[in-house]
Formats: sequence, C-alpha cells, structure tokens
Amino acid sequence: MTAEVFATDEAVELAVVERSGFVESRHAGSAVVLGPDGGVAIALGAPEKPVFPRSSLKPFQAVAVMGAGAHLEGPAAVLATASHAGTPAHISVVRGLLAQAQLTEDSLLCPADWPLDAAAREAAIRDGAQRSPVFMNCSGKHAAMLLACRINNWPFESYLDPQHPLQQHIRDTTERLTGEKVVATGVDGCGAPVHAMSLVALARGIQRIGTASDGSPFALFRNAAQLRTAVLADGWAIDGPGRANTVVIDELGIFAKLGAEGVMVMAAPAGTTVALKILDGSLRAATIVALSLLADAGAVERAAIDAVAPKLDLAVLGRGAPVGAIRASYTR
Repeated sequence: MTAEVFATDEAVELAVVERSGFVESRHAGSAVVLGPDGGVAIALGAPEKPVFPRSSLKPFQAVAVMGAGAHLEGPAAVLATASHAGTPAHISVVRGLLAQAQLTEDSLLCPADWPLDAAAREAAIRDGAQRSPVFMNCSGKHAAMLLACRINNWPFESYLDPQHPLQQHIRDTTERLTGEKVVATGVDGCGAPVHAMSLVALARGIQRIGTASDGSPFALFRNAAQLRTAVLADGWAIDGPGRANTVVIDELGIFAKLGAEGVMVMAAPAGTTVALKILDGSLRAATIVALSLLADAGAVERAAIDAVAPKLDLAVLGRGAPVGAIRASYTR
C-alpha cells in the first residue's frame, strides 16, 4: 500500500485568513512540538502520519554531505541546507562550492530558474542572463552534493539517482537522525530524492541537529552542531533578506527551515522543536503557526513574536492598506 499524508478528517484548523473582521480562508493541518527532553509537548491533528518534508529535509542532506567528507563551514554550510533567494551573495557561495568540486554550473542537475529575490531577478534580466540552474533555490544543496561526489570519487552524472552512493548515505543519515525508517521515497521539485516520514520523526531529527554538541564523540552530531552554528550565524544564506526563515533566525535566534507544500520546522535554543504540515500546501501561515506553538510551549516570548510579526508578510490588504491578517487559530 502506498503511504499517504494524513486525511482531511484527521487535520485540524491551524490558521485563518481574516479580512475586515470576516474569516475568508482557513488552513488545516497537523503539527507536533517536542519539549527539550524529546517528549511530545503538543500534538495537533495526526503528526504520526508520514509527509514529504520537501526542503525541510535539507538539514539532514547537508549533515550527510558533511559526513561524506565535504568540509563545510560558514555560509558554505548554510547554502548546503538553503532554499536561497538567488542574490549575488548566494550565487557567489554556490559557485565557490562548484569550484571546490572542480566542476562547472553545467554539472548541476536542478532545474533552470530565475532568482527568487526580485532585485536579483531584475538585475539578471537586465544583464541579459537566462534562467539557470545556479539561480534555482536548491542549487547550494546540489553543489554540496557534487562536492561530496568529488571527494569520494562517486559518479557526477547520476548523483540524484536514489541508488547512488551519496543518496544511499543521505537516506541512512536521515534515518539515524530521525530514528524512523523511510516509508516512501519520491522525487523533489529539484530532482533529488525526498523521503517521507512522520512529523514526529521530522521534529526529532531537527531537534537532534538543534541540540547537537560540537564536542560529541560522534561525527554525525559534530557535523550537525557545525551546521546549526553556521545557520544561526549567517541566517541570510538559508533564505534571503526579508524572507521568513532569515527573519526568524536573525531576529529570534531560532533554527528554521521551510519546506514546499506547507511544511515548516523550527528548533528553539533550548531544544523545543516544532514540525508542521499545512494540508493545502500553502506556506503563508506556516511561520506564524510554528512560532505560536513554540510560544505555547514556553520556548519563546509571545512579545518577541508580536515584535517580529510585521516582518512576516501576514497583512491582508485592501486597496494597499491592511484590513486583516493571517493568524494562528488552532485550539489545544
């Protein structure tokens, strides 16, 4: 039987979109919060059911690449786990990773795209550039994968094949971090394998990255700690200026990683971790719901969330002026 995401009747309301005092739309889904001890502190919907984490899988992929011998630190480590906006600073780091691998942009097997950052996109068009794999938001992950292939003398042309040694190593690393066997594997939007897991397992793996010690006797956790440290130091690299993950990292010191189709993970400094999936695939409410859940668990002050909320694109507009907002609406 094919594993499927939780059913509609298992989901619960997580957020609403309110316009002029009228609830215009509702977002349902599932979520789980793990306390610092790893126990389930909050469960909404069916967090035990599997989901594709999409780009929320990238922290596991980055740790695996590091474990395969790719020495990554600073912005290079962050780009390995990024869904970046394609600014010149992002592209410079991606090209640096390719140079380390002694490869060109032609080796990237992610789709050609334009930068997500509006200014970078307009500049690329003005300069006569074309859509390119290096602009694609997953290009840092792909460049890091190619670097691991160079180090290990693994084939470049098939690095996205689920049977490739690198992808087998990523799967093994993912299972070690989450403590759960992969229940299904698909093809992500960038072409890389994506592994289905429960939200509980996803949260557990992110918590292990968020609390890993650089003094651990195990290389897996030393690499995880190095990745976390890099992300918190260079939040711009994981997303982009003014974009949700970067805002949360820079303003609140919380490790955050979005995934397409409504997935979000966050790990607070003391270890409290949230993983959620919005069933309709929209990300517009994911950040505020995740932050609200962390606040409910006592991991972040509600006042701090209120202070950062205006930077999270939550306003509902009418003729260009705010007339409502996207807000968390779950009940426990």
